[in-house]
Amino acid sequence: CGLSMGGMVASCIAAGLRPALTILLSSIPVSSDLPPIYRLAGAMQLHRILPISFFTSAAMFKRYLTGETPADKALIRQMIRDTDEIFIRWAFSAVLRWKFTQRPDPLIHIHGTRDGILPVRHTRPTHLIEGGDHLMVLSRAEEVSLLLEKLLNERQGTFQ
Repeated sequence: CGLSMGGMVASCIAAGLRPALTILLSSIPVSSDLPPIYRLAGAMQLHRILPISFFTSAAMFKRYLTGETPADKALIRQMIRDTDEIFIRWAFSAVLRWKFTQRPDPLIHIHGTRDGILPVRHTRPTHLIEGGDHLMVLSRAEEVSLLLEKLLNERQGTFQ
């Protein structure tokens, strides 16, 4: 199971370990599902050229434009402030250079229809959360949990 970049890692791990099930939340299973603008940014190596403060400032500003609750906005701002710049640069580089083509099988891929980080139009999720954004595990936690519970109950007994 993986969330966002963790889902990309989970997809790679699944290729080698062949788990009974792979679950992705607000993520993508293969690199071709990255938005074209990310592939262009990677090719131009913008993550190496632009200062990290550019990305963190943009992420902070974006909080004013989202429909997140005030509590979620505060939590996200704190997470941005607390994240190490070296990790951010590494993560951008890892995502923008990621090359992976093997879609996990079996796969549960839950994605929000309003994900602005990894837009749903670039991927093929198995299940959609209407109005869910990239952080729907926070903003729509109960809905995501109920869907996961339902999907796992349907598969009960199929795991070996």
